[in-house]
Amino acid sequence: MYQLESPPNLTVDLLGRRITFMTVSAIVDAIHIACIEGRKLTVANYNVHSFNLSMQLPWFHHFLQSAEIAHCDSMGILKAICWMGVKLPLEYRASYSLLMPKVLAHCNQHGFSIFLLGAKPECLNAAIAQVKQQYPNVIINGHHGYFDMQNAQENEQVIRQINHVKPKILVVGMGMPTQENWIQLNRERLNVNVMMLGGAVIDRLAGIVPNCPPMISNLGLEWLYRLCQEPKRLATRYLLGNPAFLFHIALAKTHSFFPKVQPMEPITRSRESSIHGSSEVPVRLSLD
Repeated sequence: MYQLESPPNLTVDLLGRRITFMTVSAIVDAIHIACIEGRKLTVANYNVHSFNLSMQLPWFHHFLQSAEIAHCDSMGILKAICWMGVKLPLEYRASYSLLMPKVLAHCNQHGFSIFLLGAKPECLNAAIAQVKQQYPNVIINGHHGYFDMQNAQENEQVIRQINHVKPKILVVGMGMPTQENWIQLNRERLNVNVMMLGGAVIDRLAGIVPNCPPMISNLGLEWLYRLCQEPKRLATRYLLGNPAFLFHIALAKTHSFFPKVQPMEPITRSRESSIHGSSEVPVRLSLD
């Protein structure tokens, strides 16, 4: 079994999916650098659901490959890679319940501005109010997610609103794969430094969706906790999606398609130009 003694930034190729393994602190550092140096950074994430979507939707797979960061947001991903012979520390699980408070605290310390896009209007307003109360130095604006993205005029109005306030960080919380599709279509026109794909993060900031208790999450049972909270909405995702993911991983292991681990390239350019290959030599692993 291969095990790391310290958590450097890594990329792991799992069935052709480039997953970024960075600690929460490392992701916050990357966000900070993008903000102060005026770079553009897309922060996407892999969990079991997004992994399944990447197997079903070629454009979604391409989007995740093109993101500078596609971090591990799931114990399921970590456990699958461990089962295939690569043991990575728990610090690499950068779920939004861990990541977002650190990002907000960092923005509060450095005065970075944030724009929230998504959720119902009342939920969005509650989230903004909570952030202002807990992080008073954060400049925060937002727009709800209930607009017609296919309507050019409505979509343009949202983009103009975002660009008018020029936030350092845009957090899009409209659920997968809607949020990824919106960013893919509009990111070149957005006057922001960092684009984060946050799923239900706005609902969590508003207090409508509770965070999973750490003890349950660390056991890899957050999916069960969330299923109990929202059974109607999440039944298909978990009761069908989880077995489908396990099938893919078992099939890969049967055919010896083991994960490939390599040091992460410096974030100095868009992934768009490098998704078709890398000159890096993969790290040699000793697998059980």
